[in-house]
Amino acid sequence: FFYKQNLIVTNYHVIQDQESVSVTLYNGRRVPARVEGIDPGIDIAILRVTGVTAPNTLSFGRSAGLIPGQKLITIGTPLKIQNFVTTGVFSVLASARDVPRNDQLGQEIGQYLITSANIQQGNSGGPVLDSRGAVVGVADANAAPNSFVPGVIGIAIPGDLVRQSLDDLEKIGVPQRGTLGVTLVDLDSLDPALRQLAGLSSSEGALVDEVPAGTAGARAGLRGSLRNSRGQLLAPLGDVIVSVDGQRVRNSFDVIRLVAAKRPGQTVTLRVWRNKKPVDVKVTLQKRTLQ
Repeated sequence: FFYKQNLIVTNYHVIQDQESVSVTLYNGRRVPARVEGIDPGIDIAILRVTGVTAPNTLSFGRSAGLIPGQKLITIGTPLKIQNFVTTGVFSVLASARDVPRNDQLGQEIGQYLITSANIQQGNSGGPVLDSRGAVVGVADANAAPNSFVPGVIGIAIPGDLVRQSLDDLEKIGVPQRGTLGVTLVDLDSLDPALRQLAGLSSSEGALVDEVPAGTAGARAGLRGSLRNSRGQLLAPLGDVIVSVDGQRVRNSFDVIRLVAAKRPGQTVTLRVWRNKKPVDVKVTLQKRTLQ
């Protein structure tokens, strides 16, 4: 949808790996477009169109102010049916850990907006509106019990997060979300013997693997892990992150999202397991870079 006279927001997965992009307007006219900015971390992209201005633009509302049961409206092109409008209600903001995806996108989305409004293939990137017509989300996916049954639960990216990203992309060119700059390994993927040697009784947490020089993690003194010539982890292990600002983490998935919810320059307190005891490490975050 147009949010400015010549700028369109959509999902990154819609335009990913495309050599050229065109946009079909509501009246059937097709115009060329180019990718102006991308944010794979929350599955968002900006397109710039040429030779046409928006017949109308949509403004953002506040997704943080949504109330369960509040009416929502979606507009999209499911099954190639253009300008298809459906209604439903806002249900809940669900943790991203409960909305698994296998495309490696959206890894910095902390919560998804869940709705009963219809979101199917072809709705991707379309607006989720409140009853006043303000954008409170961007349609992203749906949930279904299996691949043979159409999804009945609509999943959208909260509008507040999208609006922040669009502002960053326009002004700076890259999203301004925090990062530790280190690589992580899920603790439950390790050999139980290694965990036992480290004095860990739980499989919840994220092991710090590589700590590149100059990163936020390196400046804060996070300790990475050692590997042998075959790439196998060696004892003693590096730091194991078990919480971020007091919020316990189950895996690297949780760490990335909690850190990404912060802005560059903010400081987070990591509780890490080091030398068989808990240690608090304060990290001043840096801005992420696109991979």
